[in-house]
Formats: sequence, structure tokens, C-alpha cells
Amino acid sequence: MGEAYIVEAVRTPVGRRRGALSGIHPADLGAHVLTALVERSGIDPGAVEDVIFGCIDQLGGQAGDVARTCWLAAGYPEHVPGVTIDRQCGSSQQAVHFAAQAVMSGTADLVVAGGVQNMSQLPIGSAMLAGKHFGFEDPFSGSAGWRKRYGEQEISQFRGAELIARKWDLSRAEMEEYALRSHQRAVHAMDNGWFDKEIAPLAELAVDEGPRRDTNLEQMASLKTLAPDGVLTAALSSQISDGASAVLVASEEAVRQHGLTPRARIHHLSVRGDDPVLMLTAPIPGTAHALARTGMSIDDFDAIELNEAFASIVLAWLRETGADPAKVNPCGGALALGHPIGASGTKLLTTLLHHLERTGGRWGLQTMCEGGGQANTTIIERL
Repeated sequence: MGEAYIVEAVRTPVGRRRGALSGIHPADLGAHVLTALVERSGIDPGAVEDVIFGCIDQLGGQAGDVARTCWLAAGYPEHVPGVTIDRQCGSSQQAVHFAAQAVMSGTADLVVAGGVQNMSQLPIGSAMLAGKHFGFEDPFSGSAGWRKRYGEQEISQFRGAELIARKWDLSRAEMEEYALRSHQRAVHAMDNGWFDKEIAPLAELAVDEGPRRDTNLEQMASLKTLAPDGVLTAALSSQISDGASAVLVASEEAVRQHGLTPRARIHHLSVRGDDPVLMLTAPIPGTAHALARTGMSIDDFDAIELNEAFASIVLAWLRETGADPAKVNPCGGALALGHPIGASGTKLLTTLLHHLERTGGRWGLQTMCEGGGQANTTIIERL
């Protein structure tokens, strides 16, 4: 097995719902990070062997293999192909895994992995809702096999997050304290320029739109719960966002041939499944699996990026893993910064890499919950 190196990583600022990026076509959103990736790395775009992008709700401007569309919209060579994948919220993290596997196996030397999502134009779940216009039933209960196994119960990320809060006995106040900390960390990171190197400004936007400087526990406590008998509120849920991100993955041969400087080595990649009804718990067994495969301890990591789809997910994961909370999402997370679902995987990886470089850390772990009860886990070593 050869090594797979991360040479460059870049993202757009994350736009909030109906914000500065909402009117940008998804192909142009993705083309922007591809252009920045090529310019920053200095690579000949014609040398890229594949472009793998994550994207969910592949309708409208996100349909028709948006990875390929983004590459062509950037003006790059037609002989370079593209493919779009959907592993729900982990789609672009899975794109990195596929790119690394291609490089490690020797079947490719230079691959772009990334993702794009404009949630303002195509709200989450648009693809499932679109099916109803054609007479399709609910994507879950419409399956006889699914009904036999899981019954007629509601399957949704919102219910899953509520069930997690109940199972781990997480109070609303505890989750609100965590959410406030996420905003505070994000604002601190922004004010200190921690995101500046990883962001390629777009549409006169150079910083993330999501973090709220003036939020406080009193405001959070005043919000209505999403369910009448629940504890989750909008403050405890990730924000609807627009954005794109991309990384360049290279083999040892590509590094030598193109005079590239590797910034990190991909040490481990895996994906695991868990209960699809709870849906969002898979980062717990996913992390355990990665540690078992590598022989590493949770304490070995200098920084950890765990996607904050909901506050309950992070707090349950912290309880199960015993990780140091100070190392988890040190720059804030999706509760504050937003969650452009198809792009979040490589967005988190971009932030993780830049944070390790800024702090001198060596080991980074990234994991995130995904629809269907799944989780990707990636371990990188800064070089």
C-alpha cells in the first residue's frame, strides 16, 4: 500500500440560509474552491485524474453529476472526469476516502476530493420530497422489508437526536451550555484569524456568516422546542448553510513528479454503521473501530473534529469516548459555523489540517454522523 498525502485544502466561507452565497449556482460554488485548490497548489489541472464530490439532494443545479459540472464550470480540461457521491452528511469525507484508496492502491496519483451544497436553493430532504410528486411513498415506510424490520416508526435526524438526548440523559441546559461554547469558540477563531488561510473569499464574503456574537443562555432558553415533548431547539441544531470545500490528495509519485509539498498523511480511514433509528450514534462505534485498527488511544490526538449536527451527538460521544472536550471542535462547530451537508466532510478536514499546522499538533481525528446510521472516521498525521 502506498501513502496518500494531503497537499492542499480549501473551503468557501459558510453562508447562512438566504445569505451571501444563497444565489450562487452550485456548479459555480464548487468551481470556486476547485479554482482556489489548483491555484494554491500550483498543480497542472490536466494532471488530475478524477474529481470526487459529495452532494446530497441531487436535484436542479446539483443534479447531473455536479462534480463534473463544477470542474467544467471552473474552465478546466474536459478529459478530467468527475463523480458525485451521497453518503449523506459524510459525503465529502467519503470522497476523501475514495480518493485516498485510489492513491494508496496505485490506481491513481492525483485526485481531488470535495463537496458542495446550496441548502438555500435545495433544502435538506428535497430529493425525498420530490419523489412524492411522482407518486412514490415515504422512502422508508414504502419498503416492505424496512417495515418488517423497523416498523412504521418515524425515521428522521430530529427524532434520532431527541432519542440520543433521552438515552444519555442529556438535559437541555447541558446542551445549551455546549452550544454557547461552540459559538464562543467560533467567534474567537474568527477574531484571531484562524480561518483566514483556509477560506477562499467569495461574493464579497470572507468570513463565516453563522456564528452569533451576542447569543447567550437566556436567549437559548427562550426558544421553543422542535417537538412538543422534546428538548431540542434551533440553538441545539446545526444551521442550514451554503458552501463548498475541496482537498488535493496525492501519491508519493505525484509529490515527486509535480514538486508538491505534502502537508499531512492519511493514516487511517474507515466507515461503520449503527442503529438507523437512533441514526446519529455511529461516530461512537466508528471511533472505537478506528482506535482498535490503529492501536491508538483517544488521548493521542491533538485535535478532533466531530460534526455538530446536534448538541446531543457530541455530548453522547464525549461520554462514551472520554475524550478531552478542549480538543474537540476547538474552533467551534456546526452549531455555530453551519453545516453545508455535502461539503461538511472536507470542510472539517480543512479546518483540522490548518488547526494542526497552526498549533504544531501532529495527530488529528475526524468523524461525523450520517443518515442511515453511519459514520466515517479519518485519522491524519501532520507532516
